[in-house]
Amino acid sequence: MEYDLWRALDFLYAPGCNRCGMPIVEATSPDIQCPACIADPPVYNRARAALAYDDLSKPLVLNLKHGARKDGLRAYASWMLEAAPFVLEADQIVPIPLHWTRLWQRGYNQAAWLASSLAARSGGRYQPMLLHRHRRTPSQNGLSAGGRKRNVAGAFKVTERLDGQAILLVDDVMTTGATFNACAAALRKAGAALVDCVALARVVRPTAIEVPTPRLSRQLSIGAGVVDD
Repeated sequence: MEYDLWRALDFLYAPGCNRCGMPIVEATSPDIQCPACIADPPVYNRARAALAYDDLSKPLVLNLKHGARKDGLRAYASWMLEAAPFVLEADQIVPIPLHWTRLWQRGYNQAAWLASSLAARSGGRYQPMLLHRHRRTPSQNGLSAGGRKRNVAGAFKVTERLDGQAILLVDDVMTTGATFNACAAALRKAGAALVDCVALARVVRPTAIEVPTPRLSRQLSIGAGVVDD
């Protein structure tokens, strides 16, 4: 990677929401939460990403996801560990799985490459078979936050009991967090005590999402959905 590109990347190491990791300008406390997480707390415990998903990081993500470029994996793992030190607390490091038909079509799972590299970098246990996507879901592209949530609800199953374990989920991009939440729900059902998440990049451009309340839906600002998560 060229030095000028590395310097220009927007690394998300500064303080932000302690649940979803959304950057918060002038965050004054490590316990601060964004409005979306306060109104509708995620199923997972913590989520972080190394990079903002923008015009500079997008080629890195797409070269990995669609171009099968593995040459940056060691650097990506280091960045992700820097953004999410809680990686070291995980009993198992688990990639977000693809449905078998999509895996067959693509030939690889980029989230698995990231998870494997992160496990090697951190000394953690890589477990690619723990989580299974038993239902093929349409692409998340173009869906609202609510649509993304409905799209992946119930799509994942866990292959073993996890009583009391700490699980780390790994993906290439986090958009609204819907996929992380759906996986976390399955892991919680299997007995996981802690579910944390880390992505190479996350969307930080604000957009309006619907947050359910007892009588109405309120709109809050959170990252826009522009890529599959």
